[in-house]
Amino acid sequence: MTRIFFLFFIALSLAGCGPKASGPAPLRVGMELSTPPFEMADSSGKPDGVSVRLAEALAQKLGRPLQLEVIAFKGLETALKTGKIDVILSSMTDTPKRRESIAFTDAYCRIGLALLVPKDSPITDAAELNAPGKKIVARLGTTAVELVKTKLPLAEVVQLDQTAACLLEVTQHKADAFIYDQLSILKLQASQPDTTRALLRPLQSEAWAMALTQENTALREQINSFLREFRASGGFERLATQYLSEEKAALSAQGVPFIFE
Repeated sequence: MTRIFFLFFIALSLAGCGPKASGPAPLRVGMELSTPPFEMADSSGKPDGVSVRLAEALAQKLGRPLQLEVIAFKGLETALKTGKIDVILSSMTDTPKRRESIAFTDAYCRIGLALLVPKDSPITDAAELNAPGKKIVARLGTTAVELVKTKLPLAEVVQLDQTAACLLEVTQHKADAFIYDQLSILKLQASQPDTTRALLRPLQSEAWAMALTQENTALREQINSFLREFRASGGFERLATQYLSEEKAALSAQGVPFIFE
């Protein structure tokens, strides 16, 4: 009996000496792949875009493997608060309302909300939409919804979950305008040049930042340090050259500052 217990003890000891998981924990970054050229899928279905490259550079700087989690935009905050992800990097605007429950890093770009209108529309300025009978479409959960309610209160705002559905409302003349960020509006107009027109002068300027839980101050400080170094080393200029050269030219043509300036 003593021999049996001795062998059992040896077996447990050997099991405890086996290989253990090592290395830093992955950096879990959540994003929705529906805002090209920031978050999108390439021709093979792999995540691509400015935000993907930014996440890769961040993970490399932190010395952690990157784990991208593709999540619908409306579910990103829940995923963050429940611990499924560490960071949101998905063209999310830093707003006072969101800051009530989550925290934001320093801004990595500043962008404006713009208009996509039917090509034959007489609209030349957002103020013309503030009238009874005008219908504006916006993506569910975006800051464009609040903008319409506060600055264009006489118009009707229709909230839809998908960008493609918002675009369809404009191309089929079911809506007078779609309000979204300037770069997305540019991409959508390029995809429908015969039916749409882009008005890029910003209705409202916004800051895009990464989001974390309010308790994760250490990671927020690390990300802010990374952003300063990345900007100083020309990282954003390289991303603009790779993904945003046409958009930069289009914004310049309408006298609108570029998002990384």
